[in-house]
Amino acid sequence: MIKTSLPIAVAFSTVALTSLVTPDWAHAAGMIPETSVVIVNESDGETSINVKNSDDHPALLYSNIQGIEGDNENLIVLTPPVTRVEAGETQLVRFILQSPKPLDVQRLRRVTFEGITPKDNSPGMRVSMNVRQNLPVIINPKGLAKDREPWLRLKWSVSGSKLVVDNPSAYVVRLAQSVNILPSNTSVQLPQTYILPRQKFELELPAEGARNALSVRLYPATVYGYAVDSYEAQLEKK
Repeated sequence: MIKTSLPIAVAFSTVALTSLVTPDWAHAAGMIPETSVVIVNESDGETSINVKNSDDHPALLYSNIQGIEGDNENLIVLTPPVTRVEAGETQLVRFILQSPKPLDVQRLRRVTFEGITPKDNSPGMRVSMNVRQNLPVIINPKGLAKDREPWLRLKWSVSGSKLVVDNPSAYVVRLAQSVNILPSNTSVQLPQTYILPRQKFELELPAEGARNALSVRLYPATVYGYAVDSYEAQLEKK
């Protein structure tokens, strides 16, 4: 399996190419969603996006919702989960919210769109490629105000030799995985490219980074995954 980043600034959506060896090389662009992220508002109860079959042959479109580590509650139903899409045609996929109780924070899910190509029985060796798009899905609670800069809500501190990042807010914060401790400019890797509401990390700092740490430079992204200017947050000492 080969993974390639989509052309967005933060590698939060990926394309996975699965190759099956069989004689002429064939190129597959696969199923292409119209957006790089899906937003579902609890107040609406559902949303939908178009997925286009960019190949020159029909294919089965498989759509699947995935939970994330520590949060696998079934919140969204996709329809249709499987359908045939003709070459060059577009299929509407609906995201129906089915939360058993009202939401109080943003929730994060992933959705995959994969085109399964029909079997080619013509003679000769070929390479068949299934292209899988993997996008984030952000679910907004009813009444939660829009915030274009949720990274400003993060709390950063140093406790002994550890960097502590805390998200006390109701917002999913997207950012590059690498942050820099200043003034040493020591690089620290976050465990993922997002911080969930009410999530907290403690990361070991190199000695040179912890000794005189004053601030942290992070590289945030918009809800759609596009990078914005870096942001420098002051570090609280504990």
